[in-house]
Amino acid sequence: MKLEQNDKSILFATTQVPDIFFAEYLSNMTGDYLKIYLYLMFLAKYNGEINIKDLSKKLALPINTINEGMKYLEKEGLILRKQTGFIVVDLQEKTLNNLYNLKIQNSEEKIEQNAKNKERIKLIEYLNNKYFQGVMGPTWYSDIDTWFDKYGFDEQVMINLFDYCYSKSALHKNYVQTVAEAWGLNRIKNLDDLENYYMGQEKLMKIKKEIAKKLGRRNGLTQYEEAYIETWVNDYKYDLSVIEIALKRTTLRSNPSFEYINNIIKDWNDRNLRTPVQVNQFLEQRKKQAKDTKELQKQVKKETFEQRTYSNLNFLYANKNIQGAPAEK
Repeated sequence: MKLEQNDKSILFATTQVPDIFFAEYLSNMTGDYLKIYLYLMFLAKYNGEINIKDLSKKLALPINTINEGMKYLEKEGLILRKQTGFIVVDLQEKTLNNLYNLKIQNSEEKIEQNAKNKERIKLIEYLNNKYFQGVMGPTWYSDIDTWFDKYGFDEQVMINLFDYCYSKSALHKNYVQTVAEAWGLNRIKNLDDLENYYMGQEKLMKIKKEIAKKLGRRNGLTQYEEAYIETWVNDYKYDLSVIEIALKRTTLRSNPSFEYINNIIKDWNDRNLRTPVQVNQFLEQRKKQAKDTKELQKQVKKETFEQRTYSNLNFLYANKNIQGAPAEK
């Protein structure tokens, strides 16, 4: 990286970090990447050459961490790759350009939805004051606007979205986006939808704990095992009363896997067996069919044996007649 020499002594020089960095980028950045970024900002004021090995030595970080950090900073738009190296991006100029372009693109739509936008702006300011102490980053405004339009949230759902992320101490953009997307996929539009979603999640959590208890999983379930349960509950619409029947059948096998249990439950779903009564009737029917088949096999085996014995006796008697018959003269 090319570094530009400043006439001032380092003792009196200052490296300024714009407030937009704290509002928009800091919450998502790890400590090591922050060290790299701040040091790059410091070095960008001076003229010279810097390389990955030098950064590794100066910051006491492994080379692979430096490489990963540079990729992260480039991806986030904090630095820009050039033929001769990298330059540190002016975040104030970048944000201003983004906001200006967004305003131009959406100006006609904003005019048509002026009344609606006024209400939305009030809500965004409420979020700003409650969760950001009045210093919310500018790009949050456009992101919130996007979530409103993309997922169809009403105002109360949007407030709950921020309240939920705040309660999880994860009020950074990536996490909020992830939760918003999850709510959108579950077709949450209003508070009734959200309440039903919470009830479903609570029910799912209880079923997971109960299954882990019944299977003796003291350390809990793996992510993949929980995914099976989510399929049984969310996709197949089964409750614990049906799932427990499948769990009891694991006693017939040693070390049964979740895949084995899943195959049982999937078969019931494919047969459209929805209730414990239907499942038990199906199992009784299969048990009876197996018993009848076994009896039939025994009967066939018996008849085959008797027929074979009868044939052998006939052959024996036939041989005796031939042997005892007088010879022709």
